[in-house]
Amino acid sequence: MHRDSLVIVTPALAQAHNGNWQTAHRWARLLRPAYRVHLAEHWDGGDEALLIALHARRSAASIAAWRTAHPARPVVLVLTGTDLYRDIASDGAAQRSLALADALVTLNELGPLQLPQALRGKAHVVLQSCAARAPLAHTRQHLRAVMVGHLRDEKDPRTYWRAARRLAGRPDLRLDHIGAALDPTLGEEATALAAAQANFRWLGGLAHAAVRRRIQAAHVLVHASRIEGGAHVVTEAIRSGTPVLASRIDGNLGLLGEGYEGLFEPGDDATLATLLAQARDDTDMLPRLTAQLAPRAALFAPEAEQATLRRLVGALLSRPSPP
Repeated sequence: MHRDSLVIVTPALAQAHNGNWQTAHRWARLLRPAYRVHLAEHWDGGDEALLIALHARRSAASIAAWRTAHPARPVVLVLTGTDLYRDIASDGAAQRSLALADALVTLNELGPLQLPQALRGKAHVVLQSCAARAPLAHTRQHLRAVMVGHLRDEKDPRTYWRAARRLAGRPDLRLDHIGAALDPTLGEEATALAAAQANFRWLGGLAHAAVRRRIQAAHVLVHASRIEGGAHVVTEAIRSGTPVLASRIDGNLGLLGEGYEGLFEPGDDATLATLLAQARDDTDMLPRLTAQLAPRAALFAPEAEQATLRRLVGALLSRPSPP
């Protein structure tokens, strides 16, 4: 049986081990065996039927080259956090990518609101998925929080670290941070904090399977980002029954849902510290947050993401060609 060939362009391949790569790799798997799919850092020629490009600015050259070579063949543009909440407002290359794409995909439910009104008709929400894990029984001797995110400015690790310093006198609160030091200065700060404070650990970059185990084992996940398209670690926490304390940004709200209580303003370490202490001291808090997230878990099931993707790709490929 003939299968259409697709190409997924992501500016960072496996060696980067970042969110873009994880999305591209998972989508390739979910779109097979219905389509032949290959991954590339950039598109420089090929006879594929459809292009999926991650990142409006960084994939702009690939999108423009595809449109020149294949004027009638569809382009799906997946918008990252830096696209939605920074680049498309001011970067000409990112704006051109929006105009050239046939479909604009956001990874959280509020993402389409960032698009110009004239382009929202091209918007589609695809929520990222992962396998479910059974919630674990947790010790009552202490509370363990974990933040997962490489050390870079957009993830705002310093807000978590400032909150940790406020909680230095709480040995019953154990605060872990997982993420590679993409910014060496931030790596030095994390090393210094771990050396100075007994209840804080910086674990560096870990393999994905190990990260999932630590999210599952934690009492709570902290996600402090200032810019986020739809963090996969938040999805993994929801699918593990682990409640989340998150910055109040659309990239988080569009995953956690309307009315979720475990929020703090971006950069507000004082409120984050208060929430962490409350999570330990108020026995009702974490069960309440878990109950708020439980109905959303099915939204992030692999079969849901696969069905949404295949509907989108199938609809684009079945469009009649222009005369």
